[in-house]
Amino acid sequence: MRKPLVMGNWKLNGTKESVTALVNALKEPADKAAPKADVAVCAPTVFIGLVEQLAAGSKLAYGSEDCDIHVQGAYTGENSPVMLREFGCTYAIVGHSERRDYHQETNEYVALKYQAAQQNGLIPVLCVGESEAEYDSGRTMDVVKAELQAVIDLCGIESFKNAVIAYEPIWAIGTGKTATPEVAQKVHADIRAYLATFNAEVADGVRILYGGSCNAKTAPDLFAQKDIDGGLVGGASLKAPDFTAIIEAAVANA
Repeated sequence: MRKPLVMGNWKLNGTKESVTALVNALKEPADKAAPKADVAVCAPTVFIGLVEQLAAGSKLAYGSEDCDIHVQGAYTGENSPVMLREFGCTYAIVGHSERRDYHQETNEYVALKYQAAQQNGLIPVLCVGESEAEYDSGRTMDVVKAELQAVIDLCGIESFKNAVIAYEPIWAIGTGKTATPEVAQKVHADIRAYLATFNAEVADGVRILYGGSCNAKTAPDLFAQKDIDGGLVGGASLKAPDFTAIIEAAVANA
């Protein structure tokens, strides 16, 4: 039985004041959800130390929005997975569509980040997904398989025993569009089926989150789907009432 995971990705948002208020507001919902669902937030790097202090003693896990392939050295501005782990991070998002697009991160480079995170004690959250043009041309699984294959080639299928996958249809991020529960479920099921061609046990156990504009309104129907194990939540994760409602939807469908 896969335990649902609800994860907030704050992106480039937050102030000391807003982060303090948000984390304090999420600790109780995370604690209440803990028997049935995991709750985490991925913060901008400059706030991770603050989140560590605020979340102490609660069931609210946290992580980084990205990590580097290097653990130390002359890599100005990068974030070492070792350093992130030292601040108590559990997760590191890798391969988010914004990183792939704005920073030209290839499938192979994302796989290196996944490997670095995992080798240094973090659980990688591997983002996969297609653009609107790729969706319209029926190439969703071609794109997703290539993104998964790069990780399998480098790290092996067994690595997914200690990883999370987030399916984020790029055409549904920040556009107001959301994949219907049926469309999202089909892709999640197809991802699981593809992984099963390598190892059925691993495929059955890996958590696959939906990451395309998941919000308080859409979460209940999305989380009711067999192969959707929670959500990677963007804008709605910045509002405690909305994020709490999403957490509650995950618990209800656990």
